[in-house]
Amino acid sequence: MEEELKQTSRRGFLGGVTALTAASYNRVLGANDRVGVGFVGFGLIGKQHVYNFKTSFKDVDRVAMCDVYKPRVAEGLAYMESPNAKGYTDFRKMYEDKNVDAVVVATPDHWHALLTIMACAAGKDVYVEKPLTVFIDEGKWMLQAMNKYKRVVVVGTQRNHNPGYQTAKKIVDSGVLGKIQMVKLGAGGRNVYPGFGKTPVTDPPADFDYDMWLGPAAKRPYQGHRGLYHFRWFWDYSGGQLTNLGAHNVAAFLLVMGAKGPTKVVSFGGRFTLDDDGETPDLQECLYTFPNYMLTMGVREANGYRESSGSVVMGNKGDLLLGSNQVVSEMHSDPVNMIPRFVGHPVGGPVYNGTQSVPWIEAQAGTGRAPGGGRGPAESAPAPGAARAAGGESLENQMFNANKRDWIDCIKSRNKPFCDLEMGHRTAVICTLGNMSLRLGGRVIHWDPEKEVVVGDKEAAAMCTKQYRAPWDGVLKSILKA
Repeated sequence: MEEELKQTSRRGFLGGVTALTAASYNRVLGANDRVGVGFVGFGLIGKQHVYNFKTSFKDVDRVAMCDVYKPRVAEGLAYMESPNAKGYTDFRKMYEDKNVDAVVVATPDHWHALLTIMACAAGKDVYVEKPLTVFIDEGKWMLQAMNKYKRVVVVGTQRNHNPGYQTAKKIVDSGVLGKIQMVKLGAGGRNVYPGFGKTPVTDPPADFDYDMWLGPAAKRPYQGHRGLYHFRWFWDYSGGQLTNLGAHNVAAFLLVMGAKGPTKVVSFGGRFTLDDDGETPDLQECLYTFPNYMLTMGVREANGYRESSGSVVMGNKGDLLLGSNQVVSEMHSDPVNMIPRFVGHPVGGPVYNGTQSVPWIEAQAGTGRAPGGGRGPAESAPAPGAARAAGGESLENQMFNANKRDWIDCIKSRNKPFCDLEMGHRTAVICTLGNMSLRLGGRVIHWDPEKEVVVGDKEAAAMCTKQYRAPWDGVLKSILKA
């Protein structure tokens, strides 16, 4: 395993980026259009990405592995089953590797933006995991970098490749549901009561580069939960389950409805039940106003109840159950017959008639199966033995592979990918606005979806951006106008 310098000067790194970027425009992929992929982060999802590439992609070379926890570099290299792959604990050295054409970013959320931006500047194409960002301006910076350096960037919202969502979009676009009034997304979360406990302040493990792990985030004393996996529940590094599990549902909503963004957002919740050192809410509800309808979504982490209907698009003529694509008709009659009767109205009140209720539209049975293996859309991964397609491949792996196949093909063709960065950014904006409202005590936030700015609220507007910790703030500003 290659040992790289623990300290890389800002000037030296940027000089290397400039030279590599200039060369990248003339670089070809090589014999047989093979793509050399490096992996940044070998955690739960990082390992999943390695699995998909090594089992299903014959035109991809797995050439590098980077992680700030040395035991994971060693384990990742072994799992890659690629004898010539190099290991790194500093991604900057990996980005200088000319064998790396593209990178998979599967780190904690607070690193997603800067790793993507620096990869674009280094001439690498990027597959970046969701949640895409921690604050809204990060997504704008990522788009700026992608366009400036002409990179192919895919976001890990792979469930949008489920053919059922394409069918759902056709149903909505047909107008058969009538005027859409409400979209209700399934609550994201799992019952993890009583929580993961509390970890004391201590020194980080000797083989864990905690300062590099923190990266652009604020300097904090080390705790076991401020590190591997449990970062999800701290505001410095993530937006909790609203941005994590909620991202899948929001991405599907944007695809099906063709929406751009809300105009008003309000959210309430808190950490009411779990007894641990986490900060993000264990219960949260969000309400969004779009130009012609409303959207609701939420988080539950101490209750695992799954509504049988999951996510629903509600029209005045019928309802569409997202995932299964079952269409349930509303009933049509003379509105007066819908008024309660009790013992009858006194004189002058409504007069009932004999008009019978009939369905507005024809019901459709749907497939009876939601994305992710036949369960409600709130969960994030199929259980062992979940629904499988012909050949034994799980539906979840089918969607992982579809997103990766699209990315690799677009690297070769330079076409725009399906789960593109703009869609990923708009997904993150919707989730993050909900968290912003919650952290402001349930304040209504007015949002301009065209200009992507908060309207009339300086405190909320200030939450859309944040200064990175040195030296990463300087690296960012040397690459972009941020």
